[in-house]
Amino acid sequence: MISLRFSTLIGTLLVSLGTTRASSVNVTNLQCEYRVEPLGLDTARPRLSWQLAAIDRDKRGQRQTRYQILVASSLQLLEENEGDRWDSGCIQSDESVNINYSGKPLRSGDECYWKVRVADESGELSNWSSTRRWTMGQMSPSDWKALWIGVDQATERRRLALPARTVLPDPWLRKSFRLQATPARAVIYVASVGYHELYINGQKVGNAVLEPCATDNRIRARYVTYEIGDRLKPGPNVLALWLGTSWSIFPPYATEDKPQGPIVLAQADIFFKDGPQAQIVTDETWKTHASPNWLLGLWSDRDYGGELYDSRAEMPDWCKVDCDESLWNPSVVFHPRLAVSSETSEPNRLVKEIKPVAIKEVEKGVYCVDMGINFAGWLECQVAGQPGDRIRFEFSERKEVAMTHKMRAAYVIGASGKGTFRNHFNYEVGRWIRISGLRHEPAADEIRGWLVRTDYARAGAFECDQPLLNRIYNTTLWTFENLSLGGYVVDCPQRERMGYGGDAHSTTRTALDNYHLGAFYTKWIEDWRDVQETNGSLPYTAPTYWGGGGPPWSGFCITLPWELYRHYGDIRILEENFAMMRRWLAFLETKAEKDMLVRWGGKWDFLGDWLWPGASGVNGDTRETLFFN
Repeated sequence: MISLRFSTLIGTLLVSLGTTRASSVNVTNLQCEYRVEPLGLDTARPRLSWQLAAIDRDKRGQRQTRYQILVASSLQLLEENEGDRWDSGCIQSDESVNINYSGKPLRSGDECYWKVRVADESGELSNWSSTRRWTMGQMSPSDWKALWIGVDQATERRRLALPARTVLPDPWLRKSFRLQATPARAVIYVASVGYHELYINGQKVGNAVLEPCATDNRIRARYVTYEIGDRLKPGPNVLALWLGTSWSIFPPYATEDKPQGPIVLAQADIFFKDGPQAQIVTDETWKTHASPNWLLGLWSDRDYGGELYDSRAEMPDWCKVDCDESLWNPSVVFHPRLAVSSETSEPNRLVKEIKPVAIKEVEKGVYCVDMGINFAGWLECQVAGQPGDRIRFEFSERKEVAMTHKMRAAYVIGASGKGTFRNHFNYEVGRWIRISGLRHEPAADEIRGWLVRTDYARAGAFECDQPLLNRIYNTTLWTFENLSLGGYVVDCPQRERMGYGGDAHSTTRTALDNYHLGAFYTKWIEDWRDVQETNGSLPYTAPTYWGGGGPPWSGFCITLPWELYRHYGDIRILEENFAMMRRWLAFLETKAEKDMLVRWGGKWDFLGDWLWPGASGVNGDTRETLFFN
């Protein structure tokens, strides 16, 4: 009798746990803060999301009725179904988007492994999902032990005999050190004003480019997190950074507490199976040297320019252990008052390769390369000639014009007589590329380009039996992709590179329907909070601060959070931005008379219906702007 009752009890428990019948759904597409496996989060309660996949696609009424989340400090614990950081228990809910982590407080550098299972419409439990992981970044300013470093610009200009305020070559920085054992884990956090690339023991880390995303460098810098344990070894090692001038000289970002040039803050935390943790930080002991790469242009309106690479100044072992540092100079420490935040958006990457469709000699020694499509991105071109030959590249959006908006690049050939031009810290825009300075006609297989953009994923698609509609749709998406490099949407990637709110109003819904942009737009709305003035006024662009517009431009601070809420059910985005919205609306109240908004500011502050068909000027002074704004 006891045996029978025990068997009955076990059977009842199995039924209640859903083990006798298969669930109708599987759990898939796990995300944390809108990303698959983000590194270096600095939010105290990351949000977790997942999707359901039907096992039987013909069955109707499938849904989630409960969920359980496990978060563990190690993969082993999670595989044993032990959520030592958080076991949510069985939660009766159909919610599956942006579930707040509610476990033990998370600390800087913590690793979090997680999985989820759900109960279906019949109460049957699914299998556990596949495992995903996220890591925490620097949770407090006190966690940073590193110092901001860069180049002594006055000394470097004297050494290179350059006039004052001349743009300097993009600098290299390096730090040599020794390890006693192979690390169990190592992570480095790198924040920079201006772009950076990280190298360890001679190899570039990661495939992202133009890091970090653009942000308002008057008050904030963003750090990128890299896992580097498999790149370090016992004995001598070297951490090296290549900095790109880029946003560091953008005029609106100039402040007295930092130079007009790139600076970097980096901290490597190295963990061993046995023994104490090691830490390598940027400080005055790092060495610096000029690289062969220079910014061409002013990084400002109508002259974002391009890059010059002088291969005569190459130093192949600059980022290797055996580099001779005797000609390297000490770095200089700076103390900018910058908030340092994690990079929350996807990085920039080379997402589509573009090959030439035609090459034609348009005048003696000048070759016009047709890339077949207008794009914003990088160029790679193999070149050959005599040492000292200067190969010039001019980019144009119009076939009949040699160069538009000063988009240009150059390569100086070194002693080997050959080389490859490839962008590092800028991007170009155009379809036609004019190449001069070569001693031979370039071949198509020596040239290629890439579309560069923020690496968000596709979410939707459209296709019909009307070729014209398909072409319009695909052109619309191509345009958006070319305007969304760097974690924000620009008006034009070649001339201004400004994040205009008015332009974004017209693209947000289309973008959200076609791409996964939760992380992208969350980063951008933080940029809008950063640029708000103390009186509540908002500029018309972010994070770039310059640019004209009017209330519909600044009003993006309200419509973007609302669209994210409508699309993702993101309540936190409303909570975090409500104060900004309220302050902006209060500012507008100060510009109203008899409950009607009146014009304020100068010519570019109240544009109304901007550049309607056939327009030749600005209609900001007409009464119609009351309605258009």
